[in-house]
Amino acid sequence: MKHVRLTLLIGQYSQRRYLGDKSKSALSETVKDFRDHLPEFLPMPHPSPRNRLWLRRNPWFEEEVVRELRAHVREGVRLSRSLIRGGELFLR
Repeated sequence: MKHVRLTLLIGQYSQRRYLGDKSKSALSETVKDFRDHLPEFLPMPHPSPRNRLWLRRNPWFEEEVVRELRAHVREGVRLSRSLIRGGELFLR
């Protein structure tokens, strides 16, 4: 998939798998250091209802990580539109 520019690493298992030694022992620390893994990876907590407490305890997640994710999604949509207009992306 040559147009994939960012991979979301959701939860500790995927973070350990793809980040290897760069993954911290605590999920919060890995997510907090998300800038160290950009532009290839964006570590995130699992979106489980059980994680509401984690989200309340870590308000920086919404303020920083979600803002970064939105910016990457906007850029990906913009790029996709330009590729479609340019005939470089073939949809099936």
